Amino acid sequence: MPDRLAHARGWLLKAESDLHAARRVLEGDGPYDTACFHAHQTAEKFLKGFLTLQDQPIPRTHNLEELSRLCQAARPDLDLAGIDLAALTPYAIEIRYDFEFWPDRDTAREAVALALEVREAILAVVPPEARP
Repeated sequence: MPDRLAHARGWLLKAESDLHAARRVLEGDGPYDTACFHAHQTAEKFLKGFLTLQDQPIPRTHNLEELSRLCQAARPDLDLAGIDLAALTPYAIEIRYDFEFWPDRDTAREAVALALEVREAILAVVPPEARP
């Protein structure tokens, strides 16, 4: 297992990769459910990377609200307030199997915007050597 800093940086690099994928989908004609999925993954990996930096265990969950609580417990000055993580959480699993869910571009843009808010909050407190 790599050291904590390298492990955290790995999470953040994967988060950036998911963000890139979500943006590429938005540039085209979809599929926008895929952009929503990658937006969720972006947020999840930024939160898990942050937990890694704080030397906290990484739970096996896709629930962004739970991950946010753990992050803020580890470091109360992390500002995730006002980010609607509940809106992103269903894009991990539930909606991926909902054959009625076909979001439009605006819905996907909103999901990516939320992921970017998480990214901004995390990178505001991450040391430069851990940044992707």
